[in-house]
Amino acid sequence: MKKHFIILSLILFSCSGDDNNNPNCNFLFDAGVNLVVNTNLPQFNQLQNSINSVYVPNQGNSGIWLFRLNSSTLLAWDAADPSRPPSACSTLTEVSTGIVESGCEDGNQYSLLNGQGLEGNSSPCTLKPYRVDNLGNGQFLVTN
Repeated sequence: MKKHFIILSLILFSCSGDDNNNPNCNFLFDAGVNLVVNTNLPQFNQLQNSINSVYVPNQGNSGIWLFRLNSSTLLAWDAADPSRPPSACSTLTEVSTGIVESGCEDGNQYSLLNGQGLEGNSSPCTLKPYRVDNLGNGQFLVTN
C-alpha cells in the first residue's frame, strides 16, 4: 500500500500545473505585498458581494486584482500579464465579470476565479497569486 501511495504521489507532483519552470512565465518579480483590505471602506465596497472584483494600483508588479469568490473567500492576483515582460500594455484590465485581458497585441485573457488563461491564449502561464488571510469583520490581509 505504501508503495502505491509513493508512486501515485510522484505521478501527481510530476504532472502538476506549475508553470514556474516554463521560461515564458518568468517575467514577474516577487514584489513585496502587504495590503489590508477592509470591505467596509468605499474603495473596497464592491467586495462585500460575491463574484465582484476590484483593481488596486501600486501593489505587486502592475497592481493587484481582488476577486470575492464567496462570503469568506477573497482571491488576489497580480495584475500583470504573466506571459510578457512588464510594459504599458501588459497590465490586465477587466473586460467582463471575472475576466481580465492584456492590452497587448495578443490580448491574453485570464479568469479571476482560478488564474487560468482562457481558450485562445498564446501562453500557458497562469496569473501570479497572492496569499489572502481572512481577518474577520470584512478585513483581509494580502501578502506574498
